[in-house]
Amino acid sequence: MTRADEFRALHDDFLLLPNAWDAASAAALARAGFPAVGTTSLGVAAGAGLRDGAGVSRAETVALATRLAGLPVPVSVDVEGGFGDDPGAVRELGHELAALGVAGVNIEDGRENSGLVDAARQARLVAAVGESGLFVNARTDTYWLDTERDSTLDRVRAYADAGADGVFVPGMTADAEIAALVTAVPVPVNLLFQPGRLSVDTVRGLGVRRVSTGSLLFRAALGAALETVEAVRDGVPLPREVPTVQQIQGL
Repeated sequence: MTRADEFRALHDDFLLLPNAWDAASAAALARAGFPAVGTTSLGVAAGAGLRDGAGVSRAETVALATRLAGLPVPVSVDVEGGFGDDPGAVRELGHELAALGVAGVNIEDGRENSGLVDAARQARLVAAVGESGLFVNARTDTYWLDTERDSTLDRVRAYADAGADGVFVPGMTADAEIAALVTAVPVPVNLLFQPGRLSVDTVRGLGVRRVSTGSLLFRAALGAALETVEAVRDGVPLPREVPTVQQIQGL
């Protein structure tokens, strides 16, 4: 069984997919017992001083994938919009990641400063990256960008028809809309966890097969770092226990 097949099998029931931003965070998540790890394009781009969604972090994304491919769990890589609109280049990226041992990719139809890509055009990119054999999670940003929401079901159907193994609609949180989405496509539905707006237990009961954390863990880590250094500055107890050097070295 390939890593991609192993990853597909995790969607037969329900998968909570945590998203890492570097090798240490990914190793920590794998050691904590999560059966698969994803990456967050925001964390990867921001960690390199780049802007997420601008299609400029291909090299950093592949470099991280190279480091994570050796983890004992399947890895899915967030490739933004594919780092280009040429199906040939996106196909090449898919094969490159598959050769490394990556299990899947997340590819989105939103573009910075230009809104949503035409669905037919995006479907060609989905088909191209899928030629690699990777698990392709096709994301539509209709809810995330709050635009063309009435096209959501048509978009995810088009991506499923193009070979997507799963579809992802970040920002969708209403039970009725989620239920309609699950019914509309023959592939696993992925949603984004949003604190206070989405319950994992509830959406699992609606038939959702995967919930991702997106950039949440990366942002939480930055917040914890600031809280910790402020406690040091202010001479108050640290807000939380932190891993020891030995624990980090053992990842």
